[in-house]
Amino acid sequence: MTKVLFITAHPHDDTQSYSMAAGKAFIESYKEINSSHEVINVDLYKENIPQIDVDVFNGWGKLQSGKGFEELSSEEKAKVGRLTELCDQFISADKYVFVTPMWNFSFPPVMKAYIDSVAVAGKTFKYTEQGPVGLLTDKKALHIQARGGIYSEGPAAEMEMGHRYLNIIMQFFGVPSFEGLFVEGHAAMPDKAQEIKENAIARAKDLAHTF
Repeated sequence: MTKVLFITAHPHDDTQSYSMAAGKAFIESYKEINSSHEVINVDLYKENIPQIDVDVFNGWGKLQSGKGFEELSSEEKAKVGRLTELCDQFISADKYVFVTPMWNFSFPPVMKAYIDSVAVAGKTFKYTEQGPVGLLTDKKALHIQARGGIYSEGPAAEMEMGHRYLNIIMQFFGVPSFEGLFVEGHAAMPDKAQEIKENAIARAKDLAHTF
């Protein structure tokens, strides 16, 4: 069975967030079209996403030195174990749908913490004599991103770092297909905000047929 991770990084729901509104339209249409697929919601604002801190580094160090998991402290076990769960869940999926707003030219910090949890050598990529090689070569991904200004073209295009970062990470992991659906300009053109939102929802529903 095809497994899809619907990964959202927004504190608001679809009634307040443009990205979440487009994301909801996409995933509901996707489930209607692909009723046999398993869709797992990963709300990063509700999930436990450990920061990579001193406990994690100490825990990893102990494991690499040959110590067993039971020899880790309670804090190290909790954090290292949870990071392993997140990475294993990510690897087990066939498709990824990331839903984020643009915050300060990127995305909410919880998304970076999540990417850190799944960027694991030997699991999502490996190091070779020729350099790093991605291991997720049979996956596909989509990023739905809302941004209040216009960043798809013009002088602000080079300032957008959220979608570009995810694109680089997906390439690093070996994911061969990565698409973007952008909702933009609603803050810069408030008189057209509703039209922009409705257009994004329509595009999201269309994209559900081909993703």
